[in-house]
Amino acid sequence: MTDTVFTVPLYRLAHGRTGDKGNRSNISVIAWHPALWDVLLQQVTEQAVARQFALRRPSRVTRYLLPELRAMNFVLDGVLDGGVNDALNLDSHGKALSFLLLDLPVQVPAALAQHLAGPP
Repeated sequence: MTDTVFTVPLYRLAHGRTGDKGNRSNISVIAWHPALWDVLLQQVTEQAVARQFALRRPSRVTRYLLPELRAMNFVLDGVLDGGVNDALNLDSHGKALSFLLLDLPVQVPAALAQHLAGPP
């Protein structure tokens, strides 16, 4: 018998911090609880993030792991319409993009529900 699995947005498992430099966005994902780290490792991959940002057309997505902190950092190249100084769209700044990543659907075993942030 398998454990029940449900889908929630990433913000239920982790919080984020974002910055930008030029045409590059830097997004950190930090687990709310250490028990959620393996789920993040398995599902919040470079490929999943590239799919989530497909409309922004990143030229490259690189994931850096910080396991002692239960965190990961993503560097997304080419997602800021040329950068803050070149973009006419203020919403393209890197600080606004963490919300897009934190909306990524993640499948979570019911046994880990107690560690999720937000309502049950």
